[in-house]
Amino acid sequence: MLATVWSMVSHHVLGVPYHMIAAARRQGGQAEQDLEDMVRINVLRRLRMADQAGIWLLGLGCFMLTGLLILGWVYWIELAQALFLLGLPLGFVALLSLLTAKRIRAEGPQGEALFRHLHRHRVWVQSVAMAAIFVTTLWGMYRTLSVGVLGS
Repeated sequence: MLATVWSMVSHHVLGVPYHMIAAARRQGGQAEQDLEDMVRINVLRRLRMADQAGIWLLGLGCFMLTGLLILGWVYWIELAQALFLLGLPLGFVALLSLLTAKRIRAEGPQGEALFRHLHRHRVWVQSVAMAAIFVTTLWGMYRTLSVGVLGS
């Protein structure tokens, strides 16, 4: 599940599939115009959601992560630990996506400038993904090795 989630998050840059970005960069013309339209739609959708329900979504996300943190490391529920180790970096990616969307709306880049914004965002998301996979794997190995032969 960890690999699937991070693969999907890395493939969709601000909601736009990466193959669409690569095709627009390679072909230009109508493919580039389609990409600019798709990015504009997704940026406006993200920013509208943040304006309308941003505080509520932030509060709900913090509540859920706090609950998972307490369940995972106070009560030692492994599923809560796994969900927390998946949810916390996804929260960082959501924040990063919001900041990138604001930057794109403010600057209004087109063509190569838009490609640079999307590429930079994808690199940062992949960096968060690599760190999250590394930490989650280390924690999983630690938990597996710390369990005794009889499960105690």
